Formats: sequence, C-alpha cells, structure tokens
Amino acid sequence: MTVIRQDDLIQSVADALQYISYYHPVDFIRAVKEAYEKEESKAAKDAMAQILINSRMAAMGRRPICQDTGIVTVFAKVGMNVTFEGDMSLDDMINEGVRRAYNHPDNVLRASVLADPDGKRANTKDNTPAVINYSIVPGDTLEIDVAAKGGGSEAKSKFAMLNPSDSVVDWVLEQIPKMGAGWCPPGMLGIGIGGTAEKAMLIAKEALMDPIDIHELQARGPQTRSEELRLELFEKVNALGVGAQGLGGLTTVLDVKVVDYPTHATNKPVAL
Repeated sequence: MTVIRQDDLIQSVADALQYISYYHPVDFIRAVKEAYEKEESKAAKDAMAQILINSRMAAMGRRPICQDTGIVTVFAKVGMNVTFEGDMSLDDMINEGVRRAYNHPDNVLRASVLADPDGKRANTKDNTPAVINYSIVPGDTLEIDVAAKGGGSEAKSKFAMLNPSDSVVDWVLEQIPKMGAGWCPPGMLGIGIGGTAEKAMLIAKEALMDPIDIHELQARGPQTRSEELRLELFEKVNALGVGAQGLGGLTTVLDVKVVDYPTHATNKPVAL
C-alpha cells in the first residue's frame, strides 16, 4: 500500500506547472527544428526560427513560453492500492498545487480563469479550478499529467456528430482552414472518434499528452485503422499549406494523434 502525503502531491503539481511554463518538451523542439530545416517558405521559416529562439530564451530565463499560461487540465491515474495522508480531497490538493504554481513569487503566471463565465466573469486570481479527469487503475502508484491549455488552441476545438458513412478525413480537412492561426501552428492535432460527445472530446485531448512519433510510425507502417488515419491526415493537413503561424509553408502539423472508442451503431462522434 502506497501512502501519498498531501503536501508532496500539492508541491509536485506546483512544480510540474512551473516546469512546463518555461520548458518545451524535447520532442517538440526536435520536430520544429526538423520542420525548419526543410521549410521552403521564408515567412514560415522565420516564424519557426522565432519559436525556437523564444523557447531557448524561456528555458534560460525560466519565464513563460507564452503570455497565455492556460487553463490547467489534469489527467490523474489513481492506483487502487493508493491511500492519501491529509485532510483535503484530491481535487482540493490538485487545485492547491495550481494555486502555488501560478502565484509563485519567482515566476508569477497569468491567471486566466474566470468564474461565472456567462455573468460577472470574475477572475479567480490563481487560475483555479483545474479541469480534472480521473481514471481508477490497478496498482499502487498515482500518475498525474498536467497541461496548461492555452485559450487559442482551446477555442479552435471542434466537434461533430457525423453519420456512420461520413469521412473523418474530409471533416478534419474542412475544419483546418477555418481554424486560422489562433492555435499557433505548427502543432499537434488530437482526434477522438467514437464513444459519446464528451468521450470523443476527452480522448482527443488526452491524446495530445503522447510524444511526437509520427516518423517512427511512417517507418514501420500502420497496423490499425487509427494509425492509417494518422498518416493520411498528417500528409493531407500539411498539404493544405496553412503553415507555421498561418503564413503558408510545408508544415502545419508536427504530428496527428487518433484515438477511437466503441460507439453506438447510429453515431460517429468526432472531436478535434
């Protein structure tokens, strides 16, 4: 039986959120560098160069990569043999970690979360509450993944309840030009297919937590329908020419993630 102390969990969440505010994942940096090296458009090349320079400056200075430090999204996998030592709920522990992270005196992060969203829209001043998703799993560990979801990328999320015979590829290709540059390409697309409306959205978002590995998939070839869709969409989305920061060019997406889930026979929910 694993015992997790309340303050350890709170501080871990806070440290993780500070860390991701100024460090890009290595796989992202490598993918942008590769895209930069093969890019033919000067405007797109300059945009990616600026992303890489900004990333280095943020890492060295330990200051946010972007002025929008997001709404915190959490995926928690809670082992069935885990117990907690403390007097707070797990939700409250996670939110206290968010509070500490965003009010850290050495690197205060922008508080973007508003309560009463259709009314007073009052800033909570500490970026709480987080959006928390739980899975109860076998084992004696607790795994918490955190993401700071920027308003631009979140605003460009799409959902459709397609007919079973409709093409997911056609629908995605129709959406990308409408999204403009507000999601700050080049980036990743997470696509969820199946389940119900909320399940499709959830698996699409959680897919974005996986590392960039499209080139490994290209090298070994697809083994499932989801992998076939990943490769097809990666090629066809990049062929649209939206490019870095919407300036045109060869690379709009660095990777495409596709996750599916069993669904009702009359439906095909799709989230982007």
